[in-house]
Amino acid sequence: MYEREREDLVRKLESNGITDKAVLKALSEVERHLFVPEIMISHAYKDVALPIGYGQTISQPYTVAFMTQALRLKTGSKVLEIGTGSGYQAAILHRMGMRVYTIERNAEISLRTQKLFDKLGVRAVCRIGDGTIGWSEFAPYDGIIVTAGSPVVPLNLKKQLEVGGRLVIPVGDKKSQTLKIITKTGEESFETEEVPKFAFVPLIGREGWNEK
Repeated sequence: MYEREREDLVRKLESNGITDKAVLKALSEVERHLFVPEIMISHAYKDVALPIGYGQTISQPYTVAFMTQALRLKTGSKVLEIGTGSGYQAAILHRMGMRVYTIERNAEISLRTQKLFDKLGVRAVCRIGDGTIGWSEFAPYDGIIVTAGSPVVPLNLKKQLEVGGRLVIPVGDKKSQTLKIITKTGEESFETEEVPKFAFVPLIGREGWNEK
């Protein structure tokens, strides 16, 4: 179902500069319509973010593809996702053969998504909690992907990267962010690339935005 729509979406992403074949293959195989509310299914394969409830969204497919490509992962890489949300990003990483760990602060969303993972056979280790402090138990990670906008780069996430690993995180105010692609080059050294003009829901937590 919706195979043609997925193919059309992948072609569009390719024309917009997504070149990683593993990312494109995963996007062509993971059924995005299963991760959106039923009322939104007709929009599932449009290249737009969609609401999933509780003030959260499922990210725009281009954003998912761009951030995943920026991680430069290899099959079997260990990845920490901050902001499980709908589960779509984690499903893409799982389909690419990654070992996925994912944190969601909203218990209702997390439990709903875990049920979906069980139904679809998506193997991801899930946790309910503050993603801004990371998940030290399973660190270090080859990649960390943050799917919400933060006012700063949380120090704990940088510490939990493997040397050579990458952290991809949107940083800015609550309206727009710059995507920072941070590579850990040594125990205390990092290199940062920046890509402007992204927009995410706020990252809530100790090292993110305080919840009011």
